[in-house]
Amino acid sequence: MEPESLGAEQGASLPGPAEELGALLGQDAALPQLSGGELDRELESKSDLIDDKEFDIPQVDTPPTLESILNETDDEEESFVLEDPSLLNIDNIDTHSYDTSSLASSDSGDRTHLKRKKKLPDSFSLHGSVVRLSLLKGISAQIVSAADKVDAGLPTAIAASSLIAVGTSHGLALIFDPNQALRLCLGSTAVGAQYGAISALSINNDCSRLLCGFAKGQITMWDLASGKLLRSITDAHPPGTAILHIKFTDDPTLAICNDSGGSVFELSFKRVMGVRTCESRCLFSGSKGEVCCIEPLHAKTELRDHPITQYSLLAMASLTKILVIGLKPSLKVWMTFPYGRMDPSSVPLLAWHFVAVQNSLNPMLAFCRGDVVHFLLVKRDDSGAIHVTKQKQLHLHYDLINFTWINSRTVVLLDSAEKLHVIDRQTQEELETIEISEVQLVYNSSHFKSLATGGNALVGEKACYQSISSCGGQIFYLGTKSVHVMMIRSWRERVDHLLKQDCLTEALALAWSFHEGKAKAVVGLSGDVSKRKAVIADRMVEILFHYADRTLKKCPDQGKIQVMEQHFRDMVPVIVDYCLLLQRTDLLFSQMYDKLSENSVAKGVFLECLEPYILSDKLMGITAQVMKDLLLHYQDKNLMEDMEACIVHMDITSLDIQQVVLLCWENHLYDAMIYVYNSGMNDFISPMEKLFKVIAPPLNAGKSLTDEKVVMGNKLLVYISCCLAGRAYPLGDIPEDLVPLVKNQVFEFLIRLHSAEASVDEEVYPYVRTLLHFDTREFLNVLALTFEDFKNDKQAVEYQQRIVDILLKVMVENSDFTPSQVGCLFTFLARQLAKPNNTLFVNRTLFDQVLEFLCSPDDDSRHSERQQVLLELLQAGGIVQFEENRLIPMAEKAEFYQICEFMYEREHLYDKIIDCYLRDPVRKEEVFNYIHNILSIPGYSAEEKQSVWQKAMKHIEELLLLSPNKAADLIATHFNDQIEGIVKNLQDQFLLFQFLRSLLDPREGINQDMLQISPCVTEQFIELLCHYSPDQVLETLQVLEFYRLEETIQITQKHLLHEASSYLLEKKGDVHGAFLVMLEQLQSKLLVLTHEIEESTELDLLKDIEDTLVKTIALCQRNSHSLNQQQREALWFPLLEAMMSPQKLSSSTVLCQYSESLKSLTMQVLNNMAAFIALPSILQRILQDPVYGKGKLGEIQGLVLGMLDTFNYEQTLLETTTNLLNHDLHWSLCNLRASITRGLNPRQDYCCICLQQYKRRQEMADEIIVFSCGHLYHSLCLLSKECGIETKGQMRWTCYKCNSSNKGGKLSENFSELKKGNGASLAQSSSESLLDSQQIQAFDQLCQLYRGTSRLALLTELSRTRGGEKHGLLNVSQGDAALNSVFQNENFQLHLAPPPLTEE
Repeated sequence: MEPESLGAEQGASLPGPAEELGALLGQDAALPQLSGGELDRELESKSDLIDDKEFDIPQVDTPPTLESILNETDDEEESFVLEDPSLLNIDNIDTHSYDTSSLASSDSGDRTHLKRKKKLPDSFSLHGSVVRLSLLKGISAQIVSAADKVDAGLPTAIAASSLIAVGTSHGLALIFDPNQALRLCLGSTAVGAQYGAISALSINNDCSRLLCGFAKGQITMWDLASGKLLRSITDAHPPGTAILHIKFTDDPTLAICNDSGGSVFELSFKRVMGVRTCESRCLFSGSKGEVCCIEPLHAKTELRDHPITQYSLLAMASLTKILVIGLKPSLKVWMTFPYGRMDPSSVPLLAWHFVAVQNSLNPMLAFCRGDVVHFLLVKRDDSGAIHVTKQKQLHLHYDLINFTWINSRTVVLLDSAEKLHVIDRQTQEELETIEISEVQLVYNSSHFKSLATGGNALVGEKACYQSISSCGGQIFYLGTKSVHVMMIRSWRERVDHLLKQDCLTEALALAWSFHEGKAKAVVGLSGDVSKRKAVIADRMVEILFHYADRTLKKCPDQGKIQVMEQHFRDMVPVIVDYCLLLQRTDLLFSQMYDKLSENSVAKGVFLECLEPYILSDKLMGITAQVMKDLLLHYQDKNLMEDMEACIVHMDITSLDIQQVVLLCWENHLYDAMIYVYNSGMNDFISPMEKLFKVIAPPLNAGKSLTDEKVVMGNKLLVYISCCLAGRAYPLGDIPEDLVPLVKNQVFEFLIRLHSAEASVDEEVYPYVRTLLHFDTREFLNVLALTFEDFKNDKQAVEYQQRIVDILLKVMVENSDFTPSQVGCLFTFLARQLAKPNNTLFVNRTLFDQVLEFLCSPDDDSRHSERQQVLLELLQAGGIVQFEENRLIPMAEKAEFYQICEFMYEREHLYDKIIDCYLRDPVRKEEVFNYIHNILSIPGYSAEEKQSVWQKAMKHIEELLLLSPNKAADLIATHFNDQIEGIVKNLQDQFLLFQFLRSLLDPREGINQDMLQISPCVTEQFIELLCHYSPDQVLETLQVLEFYRLEETIQITQKHLLHEASSYLLEKKGDVHGAFLVMLEQLQSKLLVLTHEIEESTELDLLKDIEDTLVKTIALCQRNSHSLNQQQREALWFPLLEAMMSPQKLSSSTVLCQYSESLKSLTMQVLNNMAAFIALPSILQRILQDPVYGKGKLGEIQGLVLGMLDTFNYEQTLLETTTNLLNHDLHWSLCNLRASITRGLNPRQDYCCICLQQYKRRQEMADEIIVFSCGHLYHSLCLLSKECGIETKGQMRWTCYKCNSSNKGGKLSENFSELKKGNGASLAQSSSESLLDSQQIQAFDQLCQLYRGTSRLALLTELSRTRGGEKHGLLNVSQGDAALNSVFQNENFQLHLAPPPLTEE
């Protein structure tokens, strides 16, 4: 640590001992006195970062130069060198990264800034070193010496004021003056042997008295002037308890002491007839909770008349709460603040300070324990009452053992790892962290533990209350062999400290934060804002010069040019940034530029740095030399786009304009060229001439333009538009006085009859012609905008008329313009003519010519384009220029149906528009939407709607041909009652079929409920469907709704659609009839198989047979549930017979090859039968068969064995399932029984709601409730939180903590078991045979694990099915009972995995 010496040179400049003292301790003596009001103002102006007055450093006549600071040697006594690298590189601090290379954040978005941003990861880079920790060599040496020479023992306590008092373990108090000289040695080792170590010290306000508290409870008072013992107090508090704290209040006759028993006493000193006495009064008894920290409110001299001082406030902290009491005029408790349960070893801390909040100065109490600091603002209102308001808390990530205010905005915290954290209170930002383990801080543990009986012994492990003392913005730390002092550095010191570390960028950033008033913990800046800014700016300029020198000096000499460039890219922008921030462009472009120009790379980087500032118009007044160099540099580097961007932002009047124009033209920088002509020479015509010369020849020759020329043409249009609108190109505005002149010049230029150096064969009005050829629409838009701006004076009207006449002359008399271009012109004219204040005149015959031109071209090309142009013309107001009765016939002749529609719409002839749509091949499909809109949207009259309706009815067949689907939709919506008539009138049967399918098939999307049609129409549709699409009949019948079964069956039978007939018969309820139709189909197909057939068709036939069989089986299965045994047999046995009969014809050679296939199909029938027919009946039927009856059992051996296999499989499956379920149920019941009978182990011995020990109950009825989660409560506390519900005379409790943490609000159903105890014992109540409410709840919880059918229901079901006829797993023959089986339930799932373990 840095040694601190208060040498002669510092003392010499300050006359008198009081001033010397001020120099050491920053006391008020060295400063001009401020009145209370001035201090008030000073504190409340938070934006002016002048710190509290005691931190102002005395002004130095001549501040040190930068060179002197940088050249200081490290071993000078005043310097502060970081020996510990960890102080610079603070890795474990949770601070943000800060951008330090440039503070010009407003323009950090551009590319040059992005290149050079650097992050430094700690608070050091942003705030520099905020505080200085120094060793007080003189005091430290004498403490060690006293221990050796007079057996003083180790230091135990320190108190600092104008003097510094250090107490020792052998009962001595050493008093030092501001020059670190030992003034007094109070007490003796003999007394020390009797009283023990000094455990607490306190010096009063005027430094005349010292109070010493001892480890064995005695208190002594000394006169600091004479060194006399004034009082020796032995009866102020219970004997044998150590004095933890003793504190003078602002009243010198009143002190407070706190002993290790946790009690607090008020000591009042009196002197009666020369006899000194001390009266003691107990303020707080240790039996109510041990106080281990006290802090009286001290006010500085100038705040003594503050209204709150009359109360003599005292804050006390016990292990459970904070108290604020007033000692005067009578004892009163003003606030109690309990804190929740904390780590018992964390140290309670208290600290007062006067703080300016909302323009008034009031005391703020900081209290903390653990890692949260609470701030309480204490105010007195007009009635004399005191109010306490909570301020923003400070949350930390470390445990505190000391909290000290260094001023009203800055606090210093010491954590349990002996790290100091300097924190800005308002922003809660950490400014600096310092490791102070080498101080070897003294801990006061022994005094806490000596005779302590209560819970404060743990606190003592980390207690260092007496080792840290603050006074006047300085904090003294007492070590076992030393004393250190910490103080805030002045702003200069902080900047210089960074310079010594060679952190120039950081030093500049810090200085700028002082300049802008954004820095934290500022000391040493006084005066008004402008004066302070000037002082800092001068300092920054010095640093910048040094920075520039260092930049050039540290440049790498050899190596790649990229390395040099990167070096300067990192360094040079900093100079530019700060010169511009300080508004010192004079400095930037003179000395700095000259300095950097010595190195060509640095010069280049410097010039490139200027670009973002030029582009954002922040950099005015660049000197001509720099501007010239800038253009040359960009030209050399071929950065033409960047150069153009810069030129249009610069004032180029000081340059050689012709040279710049040439440069721009050669490099195609047209924007820059126009700008130079405009702003440099006020010439607005030359740039237009130059551009016209390039783009006119190819356009007049009819060639297409290159991309570059298209760009030029577009720029020309925009430029003309800007000039006519009074705006400068490419940005800004033309000066007000020039606007009319520029407009006139540009107009005169455009309407010139010939260009300047015209050839003989040049056509008239070349400029207008060129622009019309380039982009007719855009050029006319430019003119339209200009006409908008024109005032209606005579000249303006003449200009407009002239332009229009020229446009007509150029375009109408030429055949090389497309219809589109001509249309654009007339649309433009129509718009101008339609204006209410129009003054233009255009010959109407011209419009007729245009109509002729557009409607009757020589060829059919560009039909849609011409129609579109004419439509735009009409919509723009050109309609008034035409005769309507002539327009419609011409449009019809030219097939311009959109024009016809436009005209009919005007005349409300909506029915005729339908014809327009139907005849227009492009828009035919849109006719449906049009008709629908007219008929359904309000706003049309009934007659109009009727005429459209009739027209649509007339064209209904045409509409159907166009799109049957859309037409059907339209008819269903608007022609519902006409459907049957439409169906009768339609001759084309296939069209009728398409229409009916779209109308009646629900899959087509029409809502069937809207339709009002008789079933015969549906049947007509089914007939057509059978005719045109027989394979879709069945699936259509399944979705159709309105048809009569009998008639439909006749239709399907007529068309021999057997499957459809079968479906309809089944729907009718004739299951047997449906079955017979399918059976007949099957038999006829099997019959074909028995006759010899070709090889190719046999496979298809087999597949066909299988398909029919599957459908027949499905029919039988669907209906078997609702039939009795006899009816089922009437279905299944004929089917079995049909499948077996071909196999009997064993003589047939053909059948041999199919026998395998037929057998597998027969097996399929048998397997499906087994679910509905009893197995004995099936076997009996097979054996009665004459073929098998004659002993040919070999044929059916496979069938019988297959049936037996199925039976065995199902029986095994059933037994296994039953075993699993039994095991499962047994496991669950065991678990349930174990959890209900298990003892409970509470995690703590206090109620989780009131935090009182479980023994402390409010009344006898209060029971103790323990939950399986380990939480313990009083029953009355749970009731107060609504966690108990009474059901059937039983209380059901829920754990408050577990349920309140279930985010979502709904109390979980997870009720825990509980045991009730009487008194202190948690005896289990005797278990009853019946389940109590908690057990029922636990059982419900277990059931919740298995969402689905209960085990008991499954077992009952299984035993019932096994007890009946054992024909299969599900014996359906038992009738409807089986339908209600749990196995039929769609949610039925076997939970064969073991259920999840319940939490122990």
